Amino acid sequence: MNSQLHVAIIGAGPVGLAAAAHLAERGKPFVILEAGSSVGHSVRQWSHVRVFSPWRYNVDRAAVRLLAATGWRQPDPERLPTGREIVEEYLEPLAVALKGRGSIRLGPRVKAVGRLDYDKVKSAGRDKQPFVLRVASGDREEDVLAAAVIDTSGTWFMPNPLGSNGYAVPGEAGAADLICYGIPDVLGSERHVYAGKTTLVVGSGHSAINTMLDLAKLAEQNAGTRVVWAVRRADAGSLFGGGAADALRARGALGTSARDAVTSGKVELLLAFRARSLGRQADGRVSVQGTHGGTATEIIADRIVVAAGFRPDFSFLKEVRLSVDPWLEAANELAPLIDPNVHSCGTVRPHGAAELAHAEKNFYIAGMKAYGRAPTFLLATGYEQVRSIVAELAGDHEAARRVELELPETGVCSSNAGANAEEAGCCGGPAPAEANACCVADASAKAAGEEGCGCATVPVTIPIKRPAKAESCCGSRTDVSEPQKADAH
Repeated sequence: MNSQLHVAIIGAGPVGLAAAAHLAERGKPFVILEAGSSVGHSVRQWSHVRVFSPWRYNVDRAAVRLLAATGWRQPDPERLPTGREIVEEYLEPLAVALKGRGSIRLGPRVKAVGRLDYDKVKSAGRDKQPFVLRVASGDREEDVLAAAVIDTSGTWFMPNPLGSNGYAVPGEAGAADLICYGIPDVLGSERHVYAGKTTLVVGSGHSAINTMLDLAKLAEQNAGTRVVWAVRRADAGSLFGGGAADALRARGALGTSARDAVTSGKVELLLAFRARSLGRQADGRVSVQGTHGGTATEIIADRIVVAAGFRPDFSFLKEVRLSVDPWLEAANELAPLIDPNVHSCGTVRPHGAAELAHAEKNFYIAGMKAYGRAPTFLLATGYEQVRSIVAELAGDHEAARRVELELPETGVCSSNAGANAEEAGCCGGPAPAEANACCVADASAKAAGEEGCGCATVPVTIPIKRPAKAESCCGSRTDVSEPQKADAH
């Protein structure tokens, strides 16, 4: 790596700033290119949401060491922060602490990445050429040279559409003003949009559950507020996670609250739901045509919240030699560890520079984007990724291979006494003894393209009509000959 050039980091979110902190510790120059107007731009989009992991899992070790030298006081490690608190109490002070150690440029958008004077085809001497990043600030464009590139741009602004086949259903684009992709501030700034209205929430992951629970609370406060929760999976039992067995109590409580909202009738749950088309009504509402358990159905709603996960943006990486799995769009070596077609529950398998490497030397994708379309991701995983990547770029190969990751158990894979794996709701059975965490992904939901997570460990009774035949929770990946490792969430 050319030590005279900076390492370019795309994105000034938690993982991008953590990469900068590790580079600063090793005395390596860096430049962060953030398209937003401030650090943590994506996190600010869900600033009202309180995460289920406590502070100790949301800060990077190198960043903490750097901040400590400034007199920064670390938040209570067991407190659950909101997105706003993550930005204000951690990311903004970290950006200040990084001043003088590198450059953080706010506003410029990376339009393209490649090698100086080399297109994707040319090979001879390629690895010795610096990277060149085409950067746009308003109407002005410039090229930035770099010794290496770490793409931590995330996936927040690339949400999955309503369509279960991976692309938007007919009419979805035309109803865009009635659709929110993500987690709206239902109880705060957007209360007036949802109060007294019918909202269809589509998705089965934590984002959907958070929104559904906020809407249920809003319904208690505002008459006429109706909540319909539609999920693609056919089995309600896998919706609610590990409950009290989850090492992250807030995550377990989230699933428990979701179950209570459904069983109490505050929320209408539709299983095995597939949207087929949208149409605007004369009264300004939207008609959703689809199927519920294979039977044609129509839902009339004022608003739709689509929380069906996210996907990576590769549009500016067309001249980079990517090694990307054709299914998950994660790095080839990482994809088998997190493939939801194979893994319902399992263990965290540590991964770093080796698993995140691409055919383009010294180019890495880290953070949420590294997981491609695989939906569950913890910040601690991203911090471990960039620690390993920076060590590799610095030539410290032993440190790059070393494992420094510890994640909490979800509880969703722990077998009940006398229960077999199928009864416990986990295709792969209980996690191996050496596991330090367990995946919250449920295979049937993931295979259907949802964000969903969780395998129930106890029977669940839900007062809704079930489809005639439940979907299988186990899949197979035919292009992998060796046994698959469990995914890392």
